[in-house]
Amino acid sequence: MPDYFPAFLDLRGRRCLVVGGGRIAERKVQGLLDCGARVVVVSPALVPGLAHLAAIGRIDHRARVFRKVDVLRCVLVIAATGVAAVDDSVAETARRHGALVNAVDRPARCDFIYGSVLRRGQLQIAVSTGGRAPALAREIRRRLEAVIGVEYAALVDDVGAARRAARAAASTAPARLAAGERVVAAALRTL
Repeated sequence: MPDYFPAFLDLRGRRCLVVGGGRIAERKVQGLLDCGARVVVVSPALVPGLAHLAAIGRIDHRARVFRKVDVLRCVLVIAATGVAAVDDSVAETARRHGALVNAVDRPARCDFIYGSVLRRGQLQIAVSTGGRAPALAREIRRRLEAVIGVEYAALVDDVGAARRAARAAASTAPARLAAGERVVAAALRTL
């Protein structure tokens, strides 16, 4: 039985906290920004990429050590300092305030983990091994890249538009479901 529930979160406009200013924190911040989150970074120092994001106003940077008040009103918190005691404190505090927590490389302290994600526009395919074998998840994702090409990005957009039109024309729930299935079947035949 899997340890984690697979889900995609809508973080658009929602406040997320990253504690740490290194390369790992930078990757986590970029992923959050890519999906429209409002990101706060707490760290005395930042790698150049994070410093640039702070300078242009893409992130709110607090140039200091973590304080418990930093987690207030955050829906998601990532502890990425690399210092076990600090990351544990961040995780414990965030959890007490109802935020979902990821403590990098400390799965026992995580409410969620990152999978290896293949992205083709709005299509995202996530592969996870429940934290047991991240290198295997990455290899499976790499193999999927050869099968799921860039053409799938346009396919998702086209099918989405056709599905909306077909469903709008249908008058009953079963007819809407059938219309959506026909659109998908036709699109897949074109590949």
